[in-house]
Amino acid sequence: MTTTATARSAAAPPPEPLPTAPAGGRAALLLLADGRFPAGGHAHSGGAEAAVTAGRIRDAATLEDFCRGRLHTAGLVAAALAAAAALGTDPAELDAAADARTPAPALRATARRLGRQLTRAARTVWPGDPGLEALAAAYPRGAHQPVALGLAAHAAGLGPLDAAHVAAYESTGGPATATVRLLGLDPFEATAVLARLTPVLDEVAERATAAALHARDAGTGALPAASSPLLEIGAQAHAAWPVRLFAS
Repeated sequence: MTTTATARSAAAPPPEPLPTAPAGGRAALLLLADGRFPAGGHAHSGGAEAAVTAGRIRDAATLEDFCRGRLHTAGLVAAALAAAAALGTDPAELDAAADARTPAPALRATARRLGRQLTRAARTVWPGDPGLEALAAAYPRGAHQPVALGLAAHAAGLGPLDAAHVAAYESTGGPATATVRLLGLDPFEATAVLARLTPVLDEVAERATAAALHARDAGTGALPAASSPLLEIGAQAHAAWPVRLFAS
């Protein structure tokens, strides 16, 4: 390394550390990420039902491909929105940003239904939280689910990185569980898929949190806007099916 490069490296400010939850908040992280938390997610496949019908998910290997792609697109977007909400970014601005990043009307409707259910559950579990109360009053039909998730995480004493982890995990855990029911896939294999994806999930959560920190100064336009056209198209088609196992 040259002397000039060394000097530049020494002069560069260290990266801002990612926020973590305050002491004592980790159990709440487990609660929010638990599939048994009554937020309505069990009724939704995260696009897996449409992907199974189209033949894009056939086994554990194709489930892993689907979940990996979902993590880097819809999962990253949701994680960044949740992290930004946990940081205290204006929920109205975040909800508008979520709308702009969700072209399919079916997915926007699903996100608001899930947001309404999550807000209702969180207000019962953490009563009197001003952020949740204001969100419920401003969005009686539901804010976008990641926005509600970030505010629920804040009410639980969690930080933005924790909220991002929950959102990223939901983007894969839901489809994996749904595929077990849709294909009769061995649940051990589905869980192994999630285990193999944990390093990617950590990376996505950290990228999302870094973007949320940047958006505090740069505005919500700086949040990720990764697209997932097949998810959007599949969701819109799925909404018109006369018979389906999952709501979305």
